[in-house]
Amino acid sequence: MYISERARKMEPSATLAVTAKAKSLKREGKPVISFGAGEPDFDSPPSAIRYAEEAMRKGQTHYTPGTGIPELRESICTYYKDHFGLEYTPANVVVGAGAKPLLFEALGCLVDPGDEVLVFTPAWVSYVEQIRLLGGKAVLVDTSKTDFIPRFDDVKKAITPRTRAMIVNNPNNPTGAVYDEQCLKDLGRLAVEHNIAILYDEIYERLVYGNSVHHQILNLVPEARDLTVIINGVSKAFAMTGWRIGYALGPSSIMGYLGDFQGHLTSNACSVAQWASVGALKEAEQDVQKMHGAFEKRRDLIVELMKDIPYISFTEPNGAFYVWFSVEKVLGKSWNGQVITDDITLCKVLLESKYVALVPGSAFMADGNVRISYSNSEEEIREGMKRFKEFLEELK
Repeated sequence: MYISERARKMEPSATLAVTAKAKSLKREGKPVISFGAGEPDFDSPPSAIRYAEEAMRKGQTHYTPGTGIPELRESICTYYKDHFGLEYTPANVVVGAGAKPLLFEALGCLVDPGDEVLVFTPAWVSYVEQIRLLGGKAVLVDTSKTDFIPRFDDVKKAITPRTRAMIVNNPNNPTGAVYDEQCLKDLGRLAVEHNIAILYDEIYERLVYGNSVHHQILNLVPEARDLTVIINGVSKAFAMTGWRIGYALGPSSIMGYLGDFQGHLTSNACSVAQWASVGALKEAEQDVQKMHGAFEKRRDLIVELMKDIPYISFTEPNGAFYVWFSVEKVLGKSWNGQVITDDITLCKVLLESKYVALVPGSAFMADGNVRISYSNSEEEIREGMKRFKEFLEELK
């Protein structure tokens, strides 16, 4: 069978690959601790479960409007008004089967073959692949030397006449960085000046810690509203990853096309999951705050434990639930005769020897680094970091 060049060039999702390998070893009875997936270990909020059960009892298990049930789109508008003071109507909202397809659909409405999209690296694994699948070109802007915050001059230099969009992921996966006001103002004004669309991926907006503050870019640069598509969902803050509900808010100039794109790609998101999301958005605020408190404690714990681990270096994260760290000092060393040549090899040998799963930084366009998720219990964090430290101390 002939396989298209598009498919052959596509890189599989490293996070999903690590998670699958970890689960496979766990099924074999191995004591695996996985820090790979960006998935909270909490149960979904009781209100989400209750609304889902009620929807099933009422027979709300059929097709819905392609852009989402009115009740959910209204709840999303209310959420954005209450949390950010932004006024949207249900017509400006599209509900999808997770944030990932909505990002792809938005890019599909903006990018023609040969067009360019700015991606600030290290970056989430799927951004570049989605751009490639559409025939676009990802223009990578490295932030590793600027505390993982895009700087005005670097971004401006990367803009060309073919630049159609920039993806702004704040708080950031994989680095845990939270963009400051000046950064967001610079990005917004560059977008307005050059007529560049902003895909504002704020799926981690409720997960910010310490003195850091999450800023909604449209509160800082309201003139960018007609160029901005906001991407969010219930997966992270509400611990509802498996329900697969994301949503997009944006100007009418694109949202109609985005809804049509989705109609041909996935149709509507799961009806029952949509009702569960209504319950979460309406009644789960206390659950979100409780989970946030637990994540902050876990962040503080893993940061303290990692300070005592040899060879690695990192910047303390302020958002999401990841720590991003350099393993450059590990490369070239060996474990039990296996030479650690790169971050991929490090993660492979660590998983096979100590049953600890991490994600290599090369998956995020940043070789020589590793991402660890602390969306695990404190017990697992302590045990996993103990094993990781033992592994590094055994290197020769």
